[in-house]
Amino acid sequence: MSSGGFAFTLLQVIFEMSESFDLIVVGAGPGGYVAAIRASQLGMKVAVVEREQKLGGTCLRVGCIPSKALLETSELYEQSQKHFAERGLIVQGVTLDIAKMMSHKDSVVSTLDGGIQGLLKKNKVERFFGHGKLKGGGVVEVSGNSPATITGKKILIATGSVSSSLPGIQPDGDRIGTSTEAIAWPEVPEHLVVIGAGVIGLELGTVWRRLGAKVTVLEYLPRILPGVDEQVANEAKKIFEKQGLTFKLGTKVTSVTAAGKTCTITMEGAEPITCDRVLVAVGRKPCTDNLGLAEAGVQTDKRGFIQVNAGYQTTAAGVYAVGDVIGGAMLAHKAEEEGIACVEKMATGHGHINYGTIPAVIYTSPEIASTGANEDALKAAGIKYKAGRFSFAANGRARAAGHTDGFVKVLADEATDRVLGVHIIGAHAGELIHEAAVAMEFGASAEDIARCCHAHPTLSEAVKEAAMAVDKRAIHS
Repeated sequence: MSSGGFAFTLLQVIFEMSESFDLIVVGAGPGGYVAAIRASQLGMKVAVVEREQKLGGTCLRVGCIPSKALLETSELYEQSQKHFAERGLIVQGVTLDIAKMMSHKDSVVSTLDGGIQGLLKKNKVERFFGHGKLKGGGVVEVSGNSPATITGKKILIATGSVSSSLPGIQPDGDRIGTSTEAIAWPEVPEHLVVIGAGVIGLELGTVWRRLGAKVTVLEYLPRILPGVDEQVANEAKKIFEKQGLTFKLGTKVTSVTAAGKTCTITMEGAEPITCDRVLVAVGRKPCTDNLGLAEAGVQTDKRGFIQVNAGYQTTAAGVYAVGDVIGGAMLAHKAEEEGIACVEKMATGHGHINYGTIPAVIYTSPEIASTGANEDALKAAGIKYKAGRFSFAANGRARAAGHTDGFVKVLADEATDRVLGVHIIGAHAGELIHEAAVAMEFGASAEDIARCCHAHPTLSEAVKEAAMAVDKRAIHS
């Protein structure tokens, strides 16, 4: 028998011995488990391979959800300490039980994990507990807790991303930590240094500042929040500084070392900083280690992101990928939409995502939210636009609630008035932004938003007024 014939026979034996599925999803984060459920709804026999005991990926286990639990709790704590008295609420003897706070966070995560487990069972998705590795020819080898060899007509990679670091910085899982450690520290740091003034650094830096830590944020760029509308980012910096964060911009960190309970950060052209905790928040990279991509014929780019076409197909036949692992905005909801669009294209030939209207939210106080293009992007593209802005200080509901920081900005095409982007910094911005996202999805003009009646008094009136301001006809400013 020729070597080619032997290989074919071996592959045939593997298929006969292993359990077979229409779709195998590798990774049970937001992109993976949502795709698995939708595929099952569309009539596919589906398996999910996940090496972590809890489902939901980084977002649920150590990202979006636990950080929001801590943000909410720390905000309540700071309000009771500093702001309740302004409203005539005299609260005395409020203390922090950090163990209880962490227990509440863990309870939220466990409850939601149980919900996903139940959803997979309800939708007849079979879960394999272990690490999945592509072996080619539709075969996935599962190693770990429940070793198995399974085959699928199609394979979807949704393994997400992991924290990045910098040369000279090696997180130790304790004093020098990533976001994973920063949501579980057992005591409030005396001095926390955050490396990176992006979303993760500012959210978690905010948590520990509210709880009593001195927080210093080091950023290599000359501004905070790269990618966020510059006017919004500048306003955010002023507010965060007023709240107590210290920023050192244009700072290149060269090394971080830990000795006992002390960390030392060295920087180019500046004196070293000592502290007791360091949070490394310099971005994330695709999680593709030991997936067997090269052996399966799946190509990646120079940064390790999996290359896909418009249908989320990789360079290997029958293998697809969605979410953080393919790059773009690293957002849970973007991964979910890609997972749904991908399997719908598999099943029906059609699937839809409008990347131009995917909202992004930063859960600091005030919140920051956006959808569509910012002014820098429009200028770079040579697109002529007009802008309308309205301050929350002139909004009745914001004034009554005591949340007057920030504004809404609407950007519209100069010729057609079509909304091109909306940017909000203010209380509940993460909820307000979706009116704009829906309006843009349907091709609305600024006048369309402006002519819709908004209830009074609500924060959403600021969106209406900003849309009116595009044509310089806002009423309350």
